[in-house]
Amino acid sequence: MSAPAAPTARDRRRWAQYLVNERAEARVYRELAARREGEEREILTALAEAEGRHEAHWLELLGGEPKRLPSPGLGTRLLGWMARRFGSIFVLALAQNAEGRSPYDDEPFATSRMAADEKIHHEVVRGLAARGRRRLSGTFRAAVFGANDGLVSNLALVMGIGATGVSAQFVLFSGVAGLLAGALSMGAGEFVSVRSQRELLEATEPNGYADAALPHLDIDANELALVYRTRGMPETEALERARRIVAASRTQEAQSTYTGPVEVVDNHEVVGSAWGAALSSFLFFASGAIIPVLPWIFGLSGVAAVVLALVLVGIALLSTGATVGLLSGGPPLRRALRQLGIGFGAAAVTYVLGLAFGVSMG
Repeated sequence: MSAPAAPTARDRRRWAQYLVNERAEARVYRELAARREGEEREILTALAEAEGRHEAHWLELLGGEPKRLPSPGLGTRLLGWMARRFGSIFVLALAQNAEGRSPYDDEPFATSRMAADEKIHHEVVRGLAARGRRRLSGTFRAAVFGANDGLVSNLALVMGIGATGVSAQFVLFSGVAGLLAGALSMGAGEFVSVRSQRELLEATEPNGYADAALPHLDIDANELALVYRTRGMPETEALERARRIVAASRTQEAQSTYTGPVEVVDNHEVVGSAWGAALSSFLFFASGAIIPVLPWIFGLSGVAAVVLALVLVGIALLSTGATVGLLSGGPPLRRALRQLGIGFGAAAVTYVLGLAFGVSMG
């Protein structure tokens, strides 16, 4: 990149901002590294060192440490605060978004290597965040779906019933009944779904069923090679491995090598625990479904109860939508507004139907 010959005071202020942001980001990665072990710690430490190289670039342009420095950006400060207290996947998701918004592509005083570094950092952090997402995907999916289903379904229920003009007690009873029925249904459904998926995965994994037959196979013509071919090995490699294992089994060497799968991915971690998914689904559905009923629980009725229920559910929908956006690496605001639109759309439909039904009954 070609840089202007004479930097202005505005340029120097921008460099100082870059400097403090790079320092803060390096600190975030070091905080995260302190909570990790093994390879993940090494990766995060390497990211911190890379941010240190960028810091050195801006220090050189500034001619040394400035007497006064600005505060880091709001997003970077939030990352640091979360890294010190949580060190969770949320921090990595936020860091992924931050790395994707690097200004160095359009910065004339940044080198092309720095701009390339930021793009690579984005992919590295995405990979680290993906590990965390895989670890919690089953339970988290059940929790998010449960909370949103509880919010939307029970809001739609109380809006529709309330619009018919029935008493506040009847609306409250309907909301509580909807909460219990929905939470039990969600919990049971998640348990059956996850348990069934795990059983299907277990049925596809290799086992030691044929181990005892290994010494009796023909070393030159045997079906063991077909086993390895079904696992993705090329024919020549599969045949060679089969011969090697049959020979080893005849000398009582390493018979356990047969049972080891070829490049088998542990999908159970992605699916999650059946009990964990069921319990989280039940609890989160109930926690979401109780919110639309709160105004009636505290004795409100009529328009006041409806308005308060909409406000409370709106806040909850925005929060869950933003959380999903953060964890998925997407824009939180867009996800939050999408959740709000879906929830309020469903409630509007049932409210209109309730009004129509109430008028026809009247």
